Amino acid sequence: MFGSSRSRHRITTALAGFALLTTGAALQVGTAAAPAHAATTYRVLFDDGHAEEAGNADWIISTSKPDPLSQDSSPSSETDWTGALSSWGVALQKTGSYSLKTATSALTYGGSSTTDLANFDALVLPEPNTLFTTAEKTAIMNFVKNGGGLFMVSDHTGADRNNDGEDAVEIFNDLMTNNSVDSTDPFGFSVDTLDVSSGYPAAISDSTDPVLHGSFGTVTKSLIADGTTATLKPSDNSAVKGLLYRSGYSGDTGAFFATSTFGSGRVAFWGDTSPVDDGTGQSGNTLYDGWNDSGATNAALALNATAWLAGGGSSDGGGGGGGDGTCTAAQLLGNPGFESGNTTWTASSGVITNSSSEAARTGSYKAWLDGYGSAHTDTLSQSVTIPSGCSATLSFYLHVDTAETTTSTAYDKLTVTAGSTTLATYSNLNAASGYVLKSFDVSSLAGTTATIKFSGVEGSTLQTSFVIDDTALNVS
Repeated sequence: MFGSSRSRHRITTALAGFALLTTGAALQVGTAAAPAHAATTYRVLFDDGHAEEAGNADWIISTSKPDPLSQDSSPSSETDWTGALSSWGVALQKTGSYSLKTATSALTYGGSSTTDLANFDALVLPEPNTLFTTAEKTAIMNFVKNGGGLFMVSDHTGADRNNDGEDAVEIFNDLMTNNSVDSTDPFGFSVDTLDVSSGYPAAISDSTDPVLHGSFGTVTKSLIADGTTATLKPSDNSAVKGLLYRSGYSGDTGAFFATSTFGSGRVAFWGDTSPVDDGTGQSGNTLYDGWNDSGATNAALALNATAWLAGGGSSDGGGGGGGDGTCTAAQLLGNPGFESGNTTWTASSGVITNSSSEAARTGSYKAWLDGYGSAHTDTLSQSVTIPSGCSATLSFYLHVDTAETTTSTAYDKLTVTAGSTTLATYSNLNAASGYVLKSFDVSSLAGTTATIKFSGVEGSTLQTSFVIDDTALNVS
């Protein structure tokens, strides 16, 4: 287990003296204190579960998986993380606005894994080399339909790096045409069966496009070095848009980079991995630095597109969610990972803490209720307005650490409520060695302002700690 039988704890944290916000204040009012990090953290998952390292490829942001911060928690240069995509990952990490993870197993949506798609705003598929399973295709398509961003980075036809008979061109086309959610050209494009040896595809003229003109810079050209393009079909999806084209092409053919939407989510396609290869990675791979190619603006393109997919590139949102797309997908809780300290939440003294006695799931801060080994009550709450017409899901990660030895008696309890509804009660009997994802449908609260509350009550002897991190109230 994470914790200890301590004499407790958090009053010594740097934020212990800050005043707490008033219970019942609607989330839209905002916070009084300046956050330690960006107000919104965009969660991006890079896939490495489909042979992305096969052959002479190294399409990872770090060899530390799922969390690249375990390799270097504060990278200053791309070599602080190891992988041909480390420049991409480090550039996002250095903004302070992104939480990055790597998936190494089957992709799921709505499950209990820490890399489940429901925990992320965008998914990057950097040249997958094995077909997605039926279940994975359903997960990916529902993730996008319900508000997630999907970044599809292909390579040329025949780039079958693991010799299983499938390359990224076939894998992406299979995803779009052979899934249980929508196989009728849902994104409005198909990947071309081509191997284009070289070129510098140019950007269209559109000063309002957030991918071409975003916070990471202006995009003028990209690099193609054995890649492919896409054929657009706006009659199937009017949102599809070519942003960069192979020389001599325009309109519906020869699109080297394209964007689209599906349901409440967003999609981007890039026809080659060469532009995101930063030239450094694991030993034994022959890599080329396309990221810094002087004839292109690949870094700006990758980063602007990631921001747009995750919801940070323009004001009209994005982000993972669940529902039927009748309202704008969003995450409504303020300070959801507690990294801004004692802001937005109303909590008992010392509950929101960066104490090292109990580990946070991500970052440094978490909410730690009880753990004193004496009669004690802690509370944590936040009021939030859930728009009418939305489906809503409350989720959080819970770690229960106890000194109790009983296997039958619940001496210490944590109760979770939303409005007047009790969602769950946990106790010392739920002790486990790590964090466990908890998720509840709270759609019945749409159109109301409800208080999400955690109440921990500890008995007179033997501590039980209820540690909460990475909360979310997703609507769509």
